[in-house]
Amino acid sequence: MRTRPLALVGAAIAAMTALSTLAPATASTGGTPDGELHPNVAMIAFYDGTGRYRCSATLVSPTVLLTAAHCTSGTVGSTLVTFDSVVAEAPPSPLPVAADEEAGYTPEELADAGFLSGIAHTHPGYSDFTDLDNWNDVGVIVLDEPVTDIEPATIAGLGTVDAIKFPRRTLFTAVGYGTEVRQADTGSRKPTPMSYPLIRRYVDMPGQKITPQVIQTNGNEKDPFGTGGTCFGDSGGPLFLGDVIVGVTSYGYTSNCRYLGGYQRVEIPVVADWLAGFGL
Repeated sequence: MRTRPLALVGAAIAAMTALSTLAPATASTGGTPDGELHPNVAMIAFYDGTGRYRCSATLVSPTVLLTAAHCTSGTVGSTLVTFDSVVAEAPPSPLPVAADEEAGYTPEELADAGFLSGIAHTHPGYSDFTDLDNWNDVGVIVLDEPVTDIEPATIAGLGTVDAIKFPRRTLFTAVGYGTEVRQADTGSRKPTPMSYPLIRRYVDMPGQKITPQVIQTNGNEKDPFGTGGTCFGDSGGPLFLGDVIVGVTSYGYTSNCRYLGGYQRVEIPVVADWLAGFGL
């Protein structure tokens, strides 16, 4: 199973791939195992016609998960959902393989395997990483059955981050099931994203820049003010300011997740108006 790309922004926008070089985000660089600090953050898995991918998402109502558009666009069949903090420490993956991979998961096979299921929806204005002024990298999963034993997270009110005058002095927290960046046990000693373990982590990051659509952070575990950054698999996971969600993980700048991270703002009218159609 592959992670969904962190989109890599910059000169390489045209060269994006699915965990890509304008790379939609995946696993954490640095960070701390989450345990049950953020029980409303889930891992999701889905097919899109080219393979199976994973992302992160957040329960924001009993029936709705908030995630990134690049984690919902092109999805076929149902999306698998799990709130387990530790999904797998090592291979093999516990996630089922769809009986018909071209059609994706069915609700029945996910239920039989012990997972929740839902249907993906993508913001109609999603630019697929082509327009920084209309990024709109946000999607939702509407669950087939409500979740009643987990408290949903709260989305920030309109314009919450507009009040931030000095992003570098502000700490944001990202949560997700992204890949761990470390040296391989054998071969090259260069730190690279690893497929396992599949666990929920959180990282604290100082802000770097805020635009009308995007929040950027300094996502480096060596930053004196932060604890790490997001990577492949963290895509779609929440960016918290205090205890409210202000963004979802969208992109990164490097293949080893050692630089800036980008987060789609969700407390802006173009996103909030769309989310209102799902009762949010």
